[in-house]
Amino acid sequence: MASISIPKQSLSLLPPTNQRMIPPSQPLQILPRSLHSQFNGLRLSTPSSNPRLSTLNPRTTICGKVSKGDVPPAFTLKDQDGKNFSLSKYKGKPVVLYFYPADETPGCTKQACAFRDSYEKFKKAGAEVVGISGDDPESHKNFAKKYRLPFTLLSDEGNKVRKQWGVPSDLFGTLPGRQTYVLDKKGVVQLIYNNQFQPEKHVGETLKLLQSL
Repeated sequence: MASISIPKQSLSLLPPTNQRMIPPSQPLQILPRSLHSQFNGLRLSTPSSNPRLSTLNPRTTICGKVSKGDVPPAFTLKDQDGKNFSLSKYKGKPVVLYFYPADETPGCTKQACAFRDSYEKFKKAGAEVVGISGDDPESHKNFAKKYRLPFTLLSDEGNKVRKQWGVPSDLFGTLPGRQTYVLDKKGVVQLIYNNQFQPEKHVGETLKLLQSL
């Protein structure tokens, strides 16, 4: 009977017999056990075997309750000075209202400073800029002072207005959405822009729309 001689060094290339092989039709997915958001310092504990994470598209836009062509519901909230504010204050002017996750976070700071740096362009277009998040007025006051923000910040504690407008969340509902609305002089929504992971793009998109009104 013929015999076959296998070199010893080739044996190291053979898989151990006690390990489970992965069929070719099931590609190996290596997923992190935690996700860290640079936008609000949120840490999510996520099972590494969760296949949904591999298909997560952070730029997906979900349509909310307020759509283009709508007159959004009215509201009254406290600004950074503790004074009541409603959209009727800017009646007859275009308004850029942007919802953001939280004060003093990297992404939100970039976005706020981008609006600040382009504020004169918004004024030239006759528009007012308003930011809104769930932070309290004191937090907004400190945030605006630290970064010299020349526009109004509103405190939506409990996220009532966010929910009323239907602003979508990200990362399975754990991260408040970053969504901007442009209202024309009649208070009608002309643009809804959602982009959580490129906060500074909100400025360019809104200015582009305002220049066409």
